[in-house]
Amino acid sequence: MNKKIFLLTAALTAVLAGNAQNMSSNNPQVKTANGTVQGVTEASGVRSFKGIPFAKPPVGDLRWKAPQPADNWQGVLKADHFAAQAMQQPLYSDMIFRSAGKSEDCLYLNVWTPAKTANEKLPVLVYFYGGGFRTGDGSEGRYDGESMAKKGIVALTVNYRLGVFGFMAHPELTKESPNHASGNYGLMDQHAALEWVKKNIAAFGGDPDKVTIAGESAGSMSVSAQMASPLSKGLFRAAIAESGALLGNLSPTPLAAAEKIGVDFAAKVKATSLADLRKIPADSLLKWGASGRFGCTVDGYFLPQQPQEIFAAGKQMPVALLAGWNSAEGDYKSILGRGNAPTVENYKAALQRLYGDKGNDVFRQYPAATKEEIIASGNALASDRFIAFSTWKLIDMHARTQKTPVYRYLYTRPRPKLATEAEAPTGAVHSAEIEYAMGNLHYNKTYNWTPEDYKTADVMHALFVNFIKTGNPNGAGLPKWDTMQSAGNNKVMIIDAETKAVPDNTQARYALMDGLIK
Repeated sequence: MNKKIFLLTAALTAVLAGNAQNMSSNNPQVKTANGTVQGVTEASGVRSFKGIPFAKPPVGDLRWKAPQPADNWQGVLKADHFAAQAMQQPLYSDMIFRSAGKSEDCLYLNVWTPAKTANEKLPVLVYFYGGGFRTGDGSEGRYDGESMAKKGIVALTVNYRLGVFGFMAHPELTKESPNHASGNYGLMDQHAALEWVKKNIAAFGGDPDKVTIAGESAGSMSVSAQMASPLSKGLFRAAIAESGALLGNLSPTPLAAAEKIGVDFAAKVKATSLADLRKIPADSLLKWGASGRFGCTVDGYFLPQQPQEIFAAGKQMPVALLAGWNSAEGDYKSILGRGNAPTVENYKAALQRLYGDKGNDVFRQYPAATKEEIIASGNALASDRFIAFSTWKLIDMHARTQKTPVYRYLYTRPRPKLATEAEAPTGAVHSAEIEYAMGNLHYNKTYNWTPEDYKTADVMHALFVNFIKTGNPNGAGLPKWDTMQSAGNNKVMIIDAETKAVPDNTQARYALMDGLIK
């Protein structure tokens, strides 16, 4: 009898131990500097931790202040769902958030990490979302870090303040700041997240000395800002910039001009003091702020000079850089004007309207003799005017002033045509590359992806993974990609179903664009 009881007890103990082990593996816990977080184990074995606070909620008196260190907590914080998105208006239909609602209390990050093994020191990716500094969220499926984690990378997405909450400057804010600066709170949120990574990522298996920052559009502009900021020293070793930089035509606003925008906004909402502004409910402030355009500022602290001046002097972070843009960031129709057919006459007339006596010079660099050439050159010019030129400027200046490797791409793969579209896409539109680069085509159910799309995604994802791991995108079975500084290299990597390096003939075109902007 005693023996039976013993065997039964042993069996029960084994079952309970097994259940406890399963519970442990399904609900992994990590101790951070602020307290213990409990995530979940995905079906793939990847561990995810969502909604980890990296700073105090920027509410009340902390509205329009630099992010403050997060408070410690007792017990275990459940990190099993995305935290609220930053305050924003719904502007873009392709932004599909998995977070519930929006709030000023938005400074949270998400971590995906491979199944835990002993003494891991894995490379780390920190991704900043796009959205014009007005919208975006780290919960979007196209940024999801599981695909990166499956390749041995600890991946993070970071929320940061947007619009009037993240970028308004004002003389009173400048006066109260210990740094005599205002604006750029969203950029400082990103910086605070990088400080959190430096302090905590080893507990998730990551190596704080192997951090790559990346982003698309406003996220890419953020990458250039973090590279330019003197506060970034030692926080990352490599950067990926997808379509955008705070150089050239997208340079930040000087502080005095940004403060004037803040003063005008305060008058519009009938606030006579900073205290009044801070008393306005977040929803009301968002409604009023939607009509304004608040962007990055040369604040004298986070950005002590124009980024272009910082890069020209070689004072930016000396990190490896992989950067590029898409073939149809802009649309040729925006060049021709509403209702104008793509004829040579209309195209030349449009260039004269846009550039006056420089119109013929522009035509020589963006030539067209057929409808197809008008579409191609019009897309290229619209793309440059929008965001491609600033990205080229980032690449060119970094390659000229640093010895670290620089890799440039042009993404040309159009998305599949939708049934609702009258015409097939004429190129790769703004943001089209994100799902491919991050390995997340499966999150976008809008398109019927083809084998060529998956082929493109496999190669682009592999190039990005290699770069994140080593600072070099090259690897077995991939097209050879030389750095911009390689002797005799005048090629750019075209990323499409047939990814390959081709001769680059755009130097004169960008020299012209540079002169037009100056």
